[in-house]
Amino acid sequence: MHTTRRRMLKQVGAAMLAASTSGAALSAAPASAEGWPPAPATIPLWPEGVPGARAGLEPERYVDGRISRVSEPTLTVYLPAVDRANGSAVVICPGGGYERLAIEREGEQYARWLAGLGVTAFVLKYRMREFGHPAPLQDVLRAVRLVRSQAAQYKLRPEGIGVMGSSAGGHLAASAGTLFDHPLGRTGAPLDAVSARPDFLVLMYPVIALEGPAAHMGSRNALLGASPSAADVELMSVARQVTARTPPTLLIHTQADAAVPVENSILFYQALTRAKVPAEMYVFEHGEHGMGMRPNLGTASAWPRRAEEWLQARGLLDRTK
Repeated sequence: MHTTRRRMLKQVGAAMLAASTSGAALSAAPASAEGWPPAPATIPLWPEGVPGARAGLEPERYVDGRISRVSEPTLTVYLPAVDRANGSAVVICPGGGYERLAIEREGEQYARWLAGLGVTAFVLKYRMREFGHPAPLQDVLRAVRLVRSQAAQYKLRPEGIGVMGSSAGGHLAASAGTLFDHPLGRTGAPLDAVSARPDFLVLMYPVIALEGPAAHMGSRNALLGASPSAADVELMSVARQVTARTPPTLLIHTQADAAVPVENSILFYQALTRAKVPAEMYVFEHGEHGMGMRPNLGTASAWPRRAEEWLQARGLLDRTK
């Protein structure tokens, strides 16, 4: 049954991708005859042409819930039930070290959870190693601009659009929250005129440091190359880019994370505190890196409830009139 549904979703997504245009609003496909919820719709992020597009790249690959070799970035939308929609939206950046995207565990699962809370969720399939910096930054900022530009169609609050990311996707989300006005995030497209500043961030065991003892060298090498400039390393060590304009942030990490040390979240939290940005951080004892929404990880498995409380406290789950 799961295989059948996945085949259906891919067929619907392909049809929506082929039919979409630069002016088309995102919309969900009709409910299936088998009674499943509406299938998510997928649209191209750059219908006018991907900036810096390259010929001769290997085709995109999907294996065991992970996508690699992305050359055509997309957004896939998960709509909440009409009677639960609250006008908030989240762009979701799956992790994978800028080598691949854990699209199921850190994309689709989060999107369904958020939609259940009444939040409209957009899973971002972004460019990675094959393009390098600043392509991922351009993709996430374009996603925020696109969602904000279509707020009226979706009945979203333009000031209620956040970005959530895990691991390297957390680094990308943190980049969106600190570099939203950086020239490298613009391509000259008309949508550049729309604000790309997220209104809040949710960072799951994020990569933050690209130098020093807490650095995640795999993400650094995939994003910046083996011999990056000192300026690029400093720019993309995103705790250094926090200002008073960085949006309110929720950080979730575990002490047991052996891949991305918890010091990454601590560094970002400290920078937020110095800048007087509202922030909350949960550091759990148990839970391996990439835990997603797995059960049986002690108190760490309850992080979705803590996140829901944080969203509720910020008014992001309040129904719009």
